[in-house]
Amino acid sequence: MSLPDDAAMADFVLHEARLLDTARYQDWLELFAADGRYWVPLQGAEQDPARPHNAYADEDRLLLRLRIERLQDARAWSQQPRSRGQHLLQTPRVERREAARALLYTPFLYVEARGDEQLMLAGHWQHSLCVEGGALRIALKRVNLVNAGASLPMIQLFP
Repeated sequence: MSLPDDAAMADFVLHEARLLDTARYQDWLELFAADGRYWVPLQGAEQDPARPHNAYADEDRLLLRLRIERLQDARAWSQQPRSRGQHLLQTPRVERREAARALLYTPFLYVEARGDEQLMLAGHWQHSLCVEGGALRIALKRVNLVNAGASLPMIQLFP
C-alpha cells in the first residue's frame, strides 16, 4: 500500500489529536510504527536530530507504553486529580512526500489542566508518516515548542 492522499494524512493527524484529547492513549499508541518515536526536543525546531541532545521527551513505543501505564494507574499521585489536555490545531499540511514517507507540519496550541493549574504551550508538530502493515503509522512525531528552551513546569501528558 502506498501513502494515501494529503487529505487522508491530514485527517490522520486530526484523529490522533482527538485520541489524545479524549485520553484514549492505548489507541493513540497503536498509531505508531513498530520503531516509532515521540520526541520533544529541548531546543525546539532548531535541534538537529542527528546530534546528541537533551529533550523533554524522547520515547520509543516501549517508553510510551510505560508512561501511559503510569498515567492510567490509580495510584499515580501526580494524577490526583487527573490531568486533561486539549489541542487546538491548524490544518495539517504535507511538506514533503516521498515514495514511502510523508512529512506533515501542524501548528498548535495546547492546554493542559490539572486541578486549578493550567499550562499553555504553543508550537508545531512534525509528523513523519509511513505505511506499515497496510495502515498509516507515525514513524516520528516531533513536537517543537515555541519556548522550548524556557524553564517549563512538569508536562504530564502529550503536547
